[in-house]
Amino acid sequence: MFSKFFLKSIRLLFFPIAVVYWLVILIRNWLYDVKIIRSTSFGLPLICVGNLSVGGTGKSPMVEYLIRLLHDKFRIATLSRGYKRKTKGYTLANDVTTALEIGDEPMQFHLKFPDVPVAVGEKRLEAIPQMLHDKPDTEAILLDDAFQHRSVKAGLNILLTECSNLFTRDLYLPAGDLRDLKSSYKRAQVIVVTKCPPDMSVEDKQKVIEEIRPTKHQVIFFTSIEYGEMYHINTRHNYRLDEKTEVLLVTGIANPTPLQNRLDERSKAYNIMQYPDHHIFTIDDLREIRKKFRQIESPEKLILTTEKDAVRLVKFNSELADLPLYVLPVRHHFLFGEADQFNELVVNFIKNFRKAE
Repeated sequence: MFSKFFLKSIRLLFFPIAVVYWLVILIRNWLYDVKIIRSTSFGLPLICVGNLSVGGTGKSPMVEYLIRLLHDKFRIATLSRGYKRKTKGYTLANDVTTALEIGDEPMQFHLKFPDVPVAVGEKRLEAIPQMLHDKPDTEAILLDDAFQHRSVKAGLNILLTECSNLFTRDLYLPAGDLRDLKSSYKRAQVIVVTKCPPDMSVEDKQKVIEEIRPTKHQVIFFTSIEYGEMYHINTRHNYRLDEKTEVLLVTGIANPTPLQNRLDERSKAYNIMQYPDHHIFTIDDLREIRKKFRQIESPEKLILTTEKDAVRLVKFNSELADLPLYVLPVRHHFLFGEADQFNELVVNFIKNFRKAE
């Protein structure tokens, strides 16, 4: 708790820079609003999943939720920037693609949904036509983390904001985590408040709605984190965590707090090796992980990581063979019985778009 308070205090020193940053994005958004810079629309449904801050709101699990919802109904594809990949330009994932070529999150989509086309490209305006050339039967595209990139106009914008760090309370970079104007939330058709307490009350829900103040055309939903079964990174065998197990948590994600809270509840104890978001693991990192794991004296122990981290560790497949390295998947769980409403809204967007053609 003290370390978080100290970090926030240090970041406040950057407030003057944050004011300059705010001014830059204010001018940029104004240029789009008055159409000096124009956004481009495409003749197929584009669903954008994004946020106003840097990381930690659950974009990847939301894209996966949408893939599960839509891929049996429509021919869908995903397009991401491919953050921290070692390549540039447009790339369509294939059987030999690695996370270094397309980035960890797109690689995660590709591994979990091999029948869904997954592409990356920094310039989405150029990447979309290339994807449609490669996959001409595509009926809808999921744009991952594209809300602030206004060169492409999506028909359905799903904006995520974390319950414990609502965009309404945040500051602009580098004093806070906001990378887009707070007022930009009005461009979204759907707002999803993520990482809510599973037992969130109707009263707390209403307080958040009043704070966000959605416009008349917006629908707001609430989700909590739902964890799947742990599985071994190589064998895929499942493991049920219990209070006798001590865990070494290895993670390079923006916000590991919910995962730490789960380990507080479900494990004997845990140690954490925390790396920067999207960290590209090296063989030296692996040696440090081994060393740290050996130092744990408990007879029942394992190493735990996230699916996003796992796609950056799997390159050490042979070196990992003797380690009890497990992966914990996460999903969005819609609260207040509103999953069907959300699902229907998304499916009808694509259906009605096709009818209007």
